[in-house]
Amino acid sequence: MSTIDPVTSNPDHYKVIFENDRVRVLEYTDNPGDHTTPHEHPDSIMYTLTSFRRRLVSGEVRREVALDAGTVGWLPAQTHHGENIGETPTHVVFVELKESGTSNDSGPLGPQLT
Repeated sequence: MSTIDPVTSNPDHYKVIFENDRVRVLEYTDNPGDHTTPHEHPDSIMYTLTSFRRRLVSGEVRREVALDAGTVGWLPAQTHHGENIGETPTHVVFVELKESGTSNDSGPLGPQLT
């Protein structure tokens, strides 16, 4: 698991809704203007329940994303923090894989959508 666990570092936004020996499922919620502190995600699947806009930051890299409700994407392992820069609450489910297939920061910041 992550060394900077988002459930521990940002408990007002992340909560575990399911866990077994292979996956952990997190629910994430926030409101416009809310932000998170730095935390890590292992390789994950992200499913958006609401449409939202946010800024993601990892070191010197900044990326703004706008995602529609119902979007499903791959989130490669990464360390970041974020801020809701939109006008709507964020509601997302992450399915974190416990078996690491790649090293941390193996891909671009934020989700990779198909």
